[in-house]
Amino acid sequence: QPKSYTRFFVLNTKDFENLIMSSKRCAACKQLRRRCPSDCIFLPYFPPNNPQRFSFVHRIYGASNVGKLLQQVQEHQRADVADSLYYEAYCRIKSPVYGCVGIISILHQEVDRLERELAKVQAEISLVKGQTQIEGHSAQGQQVELSSSSFDLSIITTPWFY
Repeated sequence: QPKSYTRFFVLNTKDFENLIMSSKRCAACKQLRRRCPSDCIFLPYFPPNNPQRFSFVHRIYGASNVGKLLQQVQEHQRADVADSLYYEAYCRIKSPVYGCVGIISILHQEVDRLERELAKVQAEISLVKGQTQIEGHSAQGQQVELSSSSFDLSIITTPWFY
């Protein structure tokens, strides 16, 4: 009859960290099917809960190029670089011909259209203000004429022969 043995595994701190990290690998290490080191350059910018983010970047730029690029920039700029790479990759996948440039072009066209519309509305406002001022001067002129006419009429209606 075989004896049952209970095995106890004693893990040192580094082994424990590796065990934890392997279950919480970043999206890059998951996709590349590799162990995620504790100092993984991708981990802060490509979290495990958003694998599509790294997938897009990897398809357009390649993991090696992205890793090199992230290492070349200062640490406080890396999040912005990763966001930019993701957005540009996303645009390139959604629009292979134009990518981000297509969106920029559409936005420039929209700005031009809105500037033309603004100029048109400002011209209409100036026209309405001008008409209001002209009508205001005409109304004031009529009031002056009426008041002077009534004044003149009072003089005329008074008999001159008294």
